[in-house]
Amino acid sequence: MAKTVLITGAGSGMGLATALLLAEGGYRVFAGIRGNDADLMAQARGRGVQITPVRLDVQDTASIRDAVAQVISDAGRIDVLVNNAGFGLLATVEDGTDEEMMWQFDVNVFGLLRTTREVLPHMRNAGGGVIINISSFLGRMGLPLLTHYNASKYAVEGITDSLRFEVGPFGIRVHSILAGLFGTNFVKKGLVANAATTSEASPYRDLVSHFVPIVAQAINEGPSPEPIARAVQAIIEDEGSDIAVMVGTEAEQFVPLRRSLPDKDFEAQVIGTFGLPPADRQSATESNR
Repeated sequence: MAKTVLITGAGSGMGLATALLLAEGGYRVFAGIRGNDADLMAQARGRGVQITPVRLDVQDTASIRDAVAQVISDAGRIDVLVNNAGFGLLATVEDGTDEEMMWQFDVNVFGLLRTTREVLPHMRNAGGGVIINISSFLGRMGLPLLTHYNASKYAVEGITDSLRFEVGPFGIRVHSILAGLFGTNFVKKGLVANAATTSEASPYRDLVSHFVPIVAQAINEGPSPEPIARAVQAIIEDEGSDIAVMVGTEAEQFVPLRRSLPDKDFEAQVIGTFGLPPADRQSATESNR
């Protein structure tokens, strides 16, 4: 019997690539989307695969319940949940609004928890399942202007590590994928910029003008997200998969460094790699006199 997979945020990028690859691999794929499914279905037809779209907004508990109920009604089970829905807030901590902070965590963290909460009883009753959280190398390290996104992905890593202890006795595996920067629509559709941070009047304007183009170029010109999809399939099919799987240049470069270097040495490495301004120790000392 083909395994049934539910993917959140499957309308584009990593989620879409994963839906298409798993469908080609013989999985029964339910693609959770908020908006128009025209591109998803066109690509599925073009690849000659069957994908079932379901309306799913991870910020809406009722929407999640309806989506899970539809999958259970149609397929009778959910073997795999891929928590992929998410976006990134570009803002300094000084500028981020209450609404932006809550939105970032509501989608990336609370949405993941809501969806997982709804799926878990079905997996537990079935005696097993696989949950894969699409995280980021930025769940293991910080970068400027992405603090809120970083924090949300650190939370995803904490959820993954803790949830494994809760559900492992029921035969349910939980993993995360630490994704690097891939060529997706993330800058266009998945990155929200705070107006004050990107303003010419911002005291952070030099940092913004230097760092944002680096990230945008890395995403816009990055590789296809197919490796993420292949990593998802590999985790599903290999019970011995690592808890956290690194995929992409940035993840493979920085995550091992973060593990091996002392904090200050790692910070210096990040500053040098991205050409970031170092901390002004002298000003800090003088202000404390």
